[in-house]
Amino acid sequence: MRWVFENSATGGRLIMIADDDMMKGEGMLNGQHEHFNTIVINKSPEPQAVIIDQIAYTMPGHSLLPLVSNQYFVFEKPQALVSWQFNRDFYCIVDHDAEVSCVGFLFFGIHHPMFIRLNTDDLKNIGVIEQLFLEDMDEKDRMQGEMLRTLLKRLIIKSTRMAKVQTNGCLQLTDERLDVIRQFNLLLEVHYRQEHEVVFYAGLLNKSPKTLANLFRLCNYASPSAIIHNRIILEAKRYLYYTNKSGKEIGYELGFDSAAHFSRFFKLKTGANLSDFRDAITKQT
Repeated sequence: MRWVFENSATGGRLIMIADDDMMKGEGMLNGQHEHFNTIVINKSPEPQAVIIDQIAYTMPGHSLLPLVSNQYFVFEKPQALVSWQFNRDFYCIVDHDAEVSCVGFLFFGIHHPMFIRLNTDDLKNIGVIEQLFLEDMDEKDRMQGEMLRTLLKRLIIKSTRMAKVQTNGCLQLTDERLDVIRQFNLLLEVHYRQEHEVVFYAGLLNKSPKTLANLFRLCNYASPSAIIHNRIILEAKRYLYYTNKSGKEIGYELGFDSAAHFSRFFKLKTGANLSDFRDAITKQT
């Protein structure tokens, strides 16, 4: 079942979904016309399979999963899940990051995917939020949108707090240091197509590349350069999966000055030639 709030004046949309076989994400390269961030909750104790950008994972029972608009995803048993999907016009997590502190961590963070375990109290608290959502989905007055945004913020903040507790290294960092990592991740999401060097991001953050590397090491994260490369490869694979663009076109989209340079980079990072990777996709389908 789906409950939809829509503001025709702003284009803002919030969709709550439960017991629905069609809950999925098409991604931004696969024909999706609206771009929604998603929070999915598996309230069942049973795990289930989820495919995200053509990679299979297991979503644990009693867990929460944040997903962003450029991810393709499909679940084994979507009818067993409850989810909230919202577009930028309803609530922009970037513009309102000071309210929820989730960008670059819960959404657009280093961990892909981030499965957040839910204990008994967590399930109870989220159940309360879910019930409040259902009540306000039926309230058709001019305060409805603001009430639903308030509930969404509550859900995001709750999810972010749980994720911090369960993420190695986060509790040892000051908020200021964690914010540097989050800002790096957001800047990367904005600029990875054009900027491939750590020095660019370090400059925007008023940090030295060495300082950034040391900070990421404290959290047992990959180096900033490796994270940049991983983001480029992730997008390259999406192009190969979901578009018919040639290797030359994909390289151009991702900021490479020549097809040969991009081909060498892709093979170095994946161990496969572009043509071999695409052939393997064709055989799978």
